[in-house]
Amino acid sequence: MKRIIRLLTITSVLFLLTACSLPGLGGSVDTDKTPITVAGVGSTEGLILNHMVEQLIEHYIDTDVQLLNNMATSPMLNVAMVQDDANVASVKYTGTSLTSELDLAPITDPDKALEVVVEGFAEEFNQKWYPSYGFENSYAFMVRKEVADELGLTKVSDLRPYADEMEAGVDTSWMEREGDGYRGFVEHYDIDFGNIYPMQIGLVYDAVANESVDIVLGYSTDGRVASYDLVVLEDDLNYFPPYDSSPSANYEILEEYPELDKILLKLEGKIPTELMQELNYISDDFLLEPATVADEFLKENNYFEDAEPYVEPLRLKEGGETP
Repeated sequence: MKRIIRLLTITSVLFLLTACSLPGLGGSVDTDKTPITVAGVGSTEGLILNHMVEQLIEHYIDTDVQLLNNMATSPMLNVAMVQDDANVASVKYTGTSLTSELDLAPITDPDKALEVVVEGFAEEFNQKWYPSYGFENSYAFMVRKEVADELGLTKVSDLRPYADEMEAGVDTSWMEREGDGYRGFVEHYDIDFGNIYPMQIGLVYDAVANESVDIVLGYSTDGRVASYDLVVLEDDLNYFPPYDSSPSANYEILEEYPELDKILLKLEGKIPTELMQELNYISDDFLLEPATVADEFLKENNYFEDAEPYVEPLRLKEGGETP
C-alpha cells in the first residue's frame, strides 16, 4: 500500500511539472515578463474593442491578458498608460486626444491630425499610436428618416432653409466647447436652430425618435443610429475635427513583446464606420456581451486562422435573431 501511495505521489508531481510546461494549462506564462494590460473606455464600442484586442493578443501570444475596462474618459485612460497601470489602449480618437491629452487646437484635416497625435504621443508619452481601425466616432447631426426624405436632407448645409424652425437636442457639454462647439458651428455654417435643448448625450436619440425634437447631435457610430433608423447628415464643410480610432501601446511593452506590434496592426482599416455602428447595435439592442460580439466578429473574419482576414459584418438573421 505504501509503495502504491508513493508511486501515486511521484506520478502527481510529474504531472504537475509537465502541466507547467504545456501551453494553456496556466504554467507556461513567463512570470519574469511584464503582464500585458489592455485598457479601454466604458462605452459599448470601447468594451467591444477592448475584448477584440485582448482575444487577439491571447491567441497569438502565450500569455494571459489583463483587462482594465470602463475608463471614464480618454485622459483617464492615458493616465493609466503613463502610470503603467496599463500598457495597451484598445482605442483612442484623434480629435479627443489632440485637444485633451496633447492640449492642442482642433485640426480638421484627418491626415494632419493623425500625424500630430503620432508624433505627440511618441514624444510626450512614449506611446506608439497605430493606424486607424477604419472608422471615426465623431459628433454628427442626425434626423429621423422621414424628415430627411421630406426635406431632402443629406448634409448639414441642407439645413439652412429649415433650421430656424427646427428644435434641436444636443450634448450639454457641446454648448460650451471651444473649437468644435455650438458657437463655432453657428459661425462656420451660418446656421442656428429655432430652439436648442441641451441634454445628456444618451438622451438625444430617444428625444428625436419620439419626436420631442427634430434634429439631434449624436455620435456617428452609436448603435441607436441604426435601431432608430436615423439619417446621419454629412459634415460637408468639415467643421468637426476627425475622431479616427486607433489602438496605442507603450514602447516598453513593444520591446518586451515584439510580436505585439504586428498583432495591433491586424485590424488596421478593417472596421468601417457602418460596421462599428452595427456591432454596437447588436450588443446594445440584443443585450449581447461585448466580449461575445468581439469573439464572433474575430471568428467570422478568420482572425484566429492565421490567415489574411476579410471584413464581413455580423448580420441579423431573418426574424430578428442575432448570429
